[in-house]
Amino acid sequence: MLVLGTVPSKRSLELRQSYGHAQNLFWIFMGELFDAGAELPYAERIRRLHALGIGIWDVFEQVERPGSLDASIVRHSEMPNAIVPLLLREPTICAIALNGGKAAEGFARHIAPQFDAALRERVEILKLPSTSPANASIARAEKLRRWKVLTRYVTPSGDAPLPFHHPPGE
Repeated sequence: MLVLGTVPSKRSLELRQSYGHAQNLFWIFMGELFDAGAELPYAERIRRLHALGIGIWDVFEQVERPGSLDASIVRHSEMPNAIVPLLLREPTICAIALNGGKAAEGFARHIAPQFDAALRERVEILKLPSTSPANASIARAEKLRRWKVLTRYVTPSGDAPLPFHHPPGE
């Protein structure tokens, strides 16, 4: 499973940690679902997700965006990450979870058109509500309920594929 955000926030870049904003629900959900919560050191959270076969990255490698809100992304500046080459190198990835509407839009615009028939058959795309504090239109409990779909895709400890994590700012 690969979880794709849009692009790191300023706070995530400062910390060099995905979902670094203290009010982002991502690590709270990872704690509730996979015992990989914010109370743990970042490296341990990543290790626990990797042990389950969950990797984290972003749809975009680079964008022009004043501030940290995805709504401020300048569309013509979007440069996608090399998601398809990653999927070709890592054939055990069978699902991509898109963290929020902007990640889903960017994925549909830049990444999905690169999918051939084999990737469309192999990789399930899951559009999930954003864990960002800016997404207040959906109640926390409902967001968590939708994020629980990730539990269907984890692998037992010890059977996980090669982990993938791309820290913000690298």
